[in-house]
Formats: sequence, C-alpha cells, structure tokens
Amino acid sequence: MSDSKPKVLVIDDDPGILKQLKWSLNDFEVITADSQNTALAQMRLHAPVVVTLDLGLPPDPTNASEGLATLSGILSLFPHTKVLVLTGNDDRTNALKAIDLGATDFFQKPVMPEILSHFIHRALKIHRLEAENRRLNLLSPTVNSIIGSSSAMQKVMKMVERIAKNNITTLLLGESGTGKEVLAKAIHSLSDRDDKPFVAINCASIPENLLESELFGYEKGAFTGANKQTIGKIECANGGTLFLDEIGDMPLALQAKMLRFLQERQIERIGGRTDISVDIRVICATHRDLSGMITAEQFREDLFYRINEICINIPALRDRDADVILLAKTLLNQFNLELKTRIKGFTPKALQALTTYPWPGNIRELQNKIKSAVIMSDANYIDDSDLGLLAGDARDPITLLRVVRAEAESQAIISAYEICGCNMSKTAEQLGVTRPTLYSLIEKYDINELIHNQSSA
Repeated sequence: MSDSKPKVLVIDDDPGILKQLKWSLNDFEVITADSQNTALAQMRLHAPVVVTLDLGLPPDPTNASEGLATLSGILSLFPHTKVLVLTGNDDRTNALKAIDLGATDFFQKPVMPEILSHFIHRALKIHRLEAENRRLNLLSPTVNSIIGSSSAMQKVMKMVERIAKNNITTLLLGESGTGKEVLAKAIHSLSDRDDKPFVAINCASIPENLLESELFGYEKGAFTGANKQTIGKIECANGGTLFLDEIGDMPLALQAKMLRFLQERQIERIGGRTDISVDIRVICATHRDLSGMITAEQFREDLFYRINEICINIPALRDRDADVILLAKTLLNQFNLELKTRIKGFTPKALQALTTYPWPGNIRELQNKIKSAVIMSDANYIDDSDLGLLAGDARDPITLLRVVRAEAESQAIISAYEICGCNMSKTAEQLGVTRPTLYSLIEKYDINELIHNQSSA
C-alpha cells in the first residue's frame, strides 16, 4: 500500500515527534531521519519531493547551523525538493535564512499534524505543476512561445499545430493581453513560410488617413508629401505572413479594399495603375465582438467570412486555471536573465496571490507585475507584497482550488497514460495510486473518452 502514497521525509532529532508524525501523516509514506547524514542518505535512497526539517539537529541541536547545512545539502542534491522548515517560537531569524537558502515555507512548533498535512499536500501540488512544466519544456518544443497545461490551452495549441501547415486565413479572438500575436508568430513559425517575413500591423494604432498607405503603399506623387515610391506592409510580407492585429478597428471604407485583396491576392498602390500579385498568408486578430459590429453595420459581413476561414478563441488568463504559475515562473526566468538578477522563485503566499487574482489585463498584466516584483524584491523569493496585487480583487480560493485540482489531476492522468503506453497498471504505479483509485478518478473527472481515444490512437 505504501507505493500508492507520496513519500515525505521527516527530519527531527526527537524520536517522539518522528513516531507521532509517522503515525499521524497517514496520507503519505513517511520516511524519517534524525541527523544530516541520515537525511542525505534517505534523500539519495528515496528521493522524496517533500521534506519537513527541524533546524535543531545534532551535534548542536540548540543551534540552527546543522539544520541549515542539511537544507543546503538536500537542495544541492535535489534542487526541486519542497522543504518545509519547523522552528522554535523564538527562531524566526533562522527560519528566514532557511527561506533565503531555498526552503518552501516555515512553521513554528508545535504544528498540528492535520495542518502540516495540508501544507504537504500543497507543496506536492506545486511540485507537480513545476515538474509538468519542466517535462513539457514549456509544453512543447514545437509550439513556439505558447505556455500552458490547461485543457483550454491544449485545445488552442492543437489547433495551431494543425492549421499551421495549411494556407488558411485565420481569425484569433481574445481579450487584450491574451497573447494573440504570440499565437500568430507560432502559426508562422510552424508553417512552410517560416523562413519568409512575418509582418505585423496594428489597425488600431495607426490614424485612419494613414492606414491605407501603410498597408498598400503608394506611388511617387500620389499625394502631398509622397516624394518617392513606398512599398506597403502587404508587399513587405510577400511570401510570408501578414498579421492584422485589431482588425475590428479597421475603418469601414478601407474594409472594401481589404476584401478585394483577400479575394484576389492582388493590390494596387495608392496612385498606381498596376495590379501587383502577392503570395501571403493572412492572420487577423481582435478583442472586439465582430458579430455585434456587423449587426451595427460597423464591420462588413463579407469581410468577416473572408477572414474567418478558421477561428481560434484564446481563453482569458483567469480561465486557464493553474497556467498562471507556469507563466509566472517562465517570466521570472526571463527577467532574471534580462535584469541580471538571481531570484529563485515565489513564496507560497505569492503563489496563492497569483492563482486567486482575476488578471483583467491577462498575460500582459502578469508580465508587468512579475517584472516589477523582480526589480523591487530584496529577497531570493518573491513574496505576495512584491506583486502588488489587491486582495479585494482575489477570486474565491475555495472554488479555484477545486477547479485547479480537477484540471491538474485530469491532465496528469491523461499524460501519464500516454507516457505509459496506455497501460493502466503502469499508469497507476507512476501516479502513485492503486488501480481502483485510478479508475475512480477517471470516472470522477469524466475523461473515459479521452483515455479511450489514446488507447485506440
């Protein structure tokens, strides 16, 4: 039965505490150690992903030096281990030192076993999410720059991979900041046009009287100030991909000319008399409700159908469950390189703040918050106070955790089943549960059809 439970190493020099925790932490297979040497030996033998550590270890249990040395030894061997430090009531200074060295959290003794069990479960969940991120290497080395393990983003990435090889006009719909240009670049990178130009233009950022010339170019003398022939963005993208961001903001008068270009794949520069053929793929994006704009006669219906040969709806960050943690850690790594900092990660309070905040500005807002936190933080780990998120804007954590757990467990089961060659016994063993428990979870999360599809694939 022990194989079905996650392993936890409890390090303490008090035999009574070791016995009590081994008996009371019945959700886990508890391994014990009473010194630095035995702790490191148990780590090498069992490699548990969560450790509880009393800083007061022999030969000097009244001093934290041996405990801190043990912490450093564990993290040097297994840097992704989640270490929960237990300290005395008057030892907050050493507890903070432990956090700086890489401990996940600290608690003052005595700690009730049921409370400790709760935080062990949380540490396991964080470790699982981080491990999944590392295993997938930001999900897939073939889906450039797209990060996310939620089912919503998995569907998006499958669509991106499927349509990339086809020269189909694509419409990306999503709120501001959801990463529409990132997806457009991924489609381009996975296509057979990846060695040709990717040209992006934001239809909302260019004044209406200049947008036409920016897109189609103009001949010398076409209007006042046209001192030379200028090639437009469409011609610049010839052979590659043209990305029209915020096409919902394109002036109605220009939409007719855009429709002709999409139908004929020919353009005429302003002031010109010659049709110019272009071979490009077109990807459009908007955060606006184009159907409503058609009803209000603000967007041409025929243009809508022309740009909407296939549509990808990009979920808002608040609807992507635990993806925020994967994104936050990726952004932290990027900003560490960019700003030459060495912040190791996030405190548990920061992770909770990240997952409960609704992110109205989506990924763009997350980028800004992480960058600001990296600049402002003086510690090795970003705390919730560094993020500057308003507690009043947090979502209901009870609802969120339930959704996150269901999503994470469903995805873990599906991934493990595929890795284990669709063998149910091996899958149960890898997930650390019994076969009956695995079947129960498959029924609970209604993923029978997905499992069946993998078996028959």
